[in-house]
Amino acid sequence: MSLNSIGNIDEEERREDVAVAVAAVERQDSREVDEGKGTWKHAAFHVATTIATPAAYAPLPFALASLGWPLGVSSLVGATLATWYSSLLIASLWRWNGKKQITYRHLAESIFGFWGYWSIAFFQQVASLGNNIAIQIAAGSSLKAVYKHYHKDGTLTLQHFILFFGAFELFLSQLPDIHSLRWVNALCTFSTIGFAGTTIGVTLYNGENMDRKSVSYSVQGSSSLKRFKAFNALGAIAFSFGDAMLPEIQNTVKEPAKKNLYKGVSAAYTVIILTYWQLAFCGYWAFGSEVQPYILASLTVPEWTIVMANLFAVIQISGCYQANVCLLREQHAAEQDCRLFPSQKLPDSAGVHLHLHCSYHPHCCSDALFW
Repeated sequence: MSLNSIGNIDEEERREDVAVAVAAVERQDSREVDEGKGTWKHAAFHVATTIATPAAYAPLPFALASLGWPLGVSSLVGATLATWYSSLLIASLWRWNGKKQITYRHLAESIFGFWGYWSIAFFQQVASLGNNIAIQIAAGSSLKAVYKHYHKDGTLTLQHFILFFGAFELFLSQLPDIHSLRWVNALCTFSTIGFAGTTIGVTLYNGENMDRKSVSYSVQGSSSLKRFKAFNALGAIAFSFGDAMLPEIQNTVKEPAKKNLYKGVSAAYTVIILTYWQLAFCGYWAFGSEVQPYILASLTVPEWTIVMANLFAVIQISGCYQANVCLLREQHAAEQDCRLFPSQKLPDSAGVHLHLHCSYHPHCCSDALFW
C-alpha cells in the first residue's frame, strides 16, 4: 500500500471522528435547547409516583413495630424532612456550572468529572433494576390476592401473575419518554391516595374490632434480634424514600424549572406525608408488635375493601415501574454522545428501543420469578 493511500485512509478516519464529535455536540446542544413542557403539577405526579409506591410504604407499620413508638416516629419524620430537603438541593443545581443538568449522570459529571458520569449511570441502573424486581413481586402478590378472592381453589400461582404484569409493562413501555407518562402518573398518584385511604380505613376498622387489651407495643425478641430488626426497619424507611431520577423529571418541566420543581417536590411530599405517616401510625396502633411486614396481610375484613386496596396497588406500581424504565431510554440517548468510544456511533431507532425493552423486561421477570 502506498504512502498516499495510507494518508488518505488516515484523513478519512479523522474526518469521521470529527463528524461524530460534531454530531455528539449537536445532540447535546439540542437536548439543552429543548424546553420542558410539563408544569409543577406534572412534576408532582412524577415524583409522587417514583417514591410513594405501596411496595415502599406498606411495610412502614412493621418498621415502626421493630423500633417502637419514640424511635419509629422520629426516624420516619426525620427521613421525610431529610429527603424533602435533599430533593430541593438537587433541584437547585439545575443550572450548575452554567449548563442544564438534564440527568443525574450529567450532574455527577459536572461535579466529579468523567468517571462520575459512569459511576452514577451504573448505580442508577442497579437501583432501578432492584426496585423494579421488588415492585414486580408486590404487583404479582396483589393480583394473586384479587384472584384468590374470586377463585379460592384457583391453580394460578404468584409466578403466573408476575408474568402477566411483566407483559403489560412491556406494552406500556412503548411510550416515548417521562413526559408522556404524565397522565399515567396522575392516575398513579390518585391510586396512591386511594390505596392509603382504603388501607387506613380498613386498618382502623380491624383495630376497633380487636380486643385492645391483647395489643402490645413492646419490641419482641432477644437483644440481638431487636438490634437486627432495628437496622432492618431503618433500611425499610430509607428504601421508602428512594428517588433516582429527580434531574430527569426536572428536564421535563418548563421554565422556571427550578421554581416549578420546588413546588412539585413539595406537593409530592404533601401526598407522601398524608399516606406514609397515616398508614404507618394507624397500622402500628391497630396491630401493635404483631403487624405483618406487608400491612395488607394483617387485614381480614371486609374483604371487598382489601380487593380494592390491592387493585389500587397494582395501578400505582405500574406507573412506578415505567418511571424506572425511562432511565433505560434516557441512558441510551445520553450514550449517543459516545463518551467511551468517540469513533463509534450507537444506533438510535424505535427498533433499538424495542430490543432494549424486550431484553430488560424478561430479565426483570426472571429475577422476580426466582427471588
